[in-house]
Amino acid sequence: MHTTSAPFTLDFWKQSNKGKRHQFGWQGTSQEFGDIRVTYPLTPSHPEMLITEVRGGSIPTATFEARGIHTSGMVMPSLNRATLRLGDAHVHMTRNRLGVTHQGRSLFLKHAGDTYRLAANNHREYVLSRAADDEDPGVTITVRETGRGSRKKLTLSVAKRAVGADIALAALFAGVDRATLTRRGAVRAGIARVTHLSVESQY
Repeated sequence: MHTTSAPFTLDFWKQSNKGKRHQFGWQGTSQEFGDIRVTYPLTPSHPEMLITEVRGGSIPTATFEARGIHTSGMVMPSLNRATLRLGDAHVHMTRNRLGVTHQGRSLFLKHAGDTYRLAANNHREYVLSRAADDEDPGVTITVRETGRGSRKKLTLSVAKRAVGADIALAALFAGVDRATLTRRGAVRAGIARVTHLSVESQY
């Protein structure tokens, strides 16, 4: 069901797990979609795996999973070698790694006949949009991070009418390393990855 949604806020949280990885995330309540909680990283079944999850009362559970040696030392999964699931369905993802502009580097998603675009405005703000079709005008959700440390907050602002899947996807990417959606972020991520692998090879 498509619903008009008021802006809502998710607060940052952190949990220390003795003998295990710390967990982080975002949690809050949407008046229309109920409680929402983003968690990363989930406890993996494999050492070279990172998973972020979002779940809530009125949204489908979604997971974003990255596998490979590049996940070593990371807290959030990146867009490289990743798998996205929404409910029981696989979401197909494509992007132009050579794009020059932020829009050109957008991540495109396809789910249940809908096409989404995820674009970065900067490293603290991104926009998820679902394309319009003959029956629906589409939706745009802007996600903006403010604050520092334990006082960080996310504000999700919805333009037009959204469904639970829209909200789940928009919130999920708050727990994903989106650096490669910008050219500068992609360069930094590449340097960090090469440096990390170089250090690892010396042991």
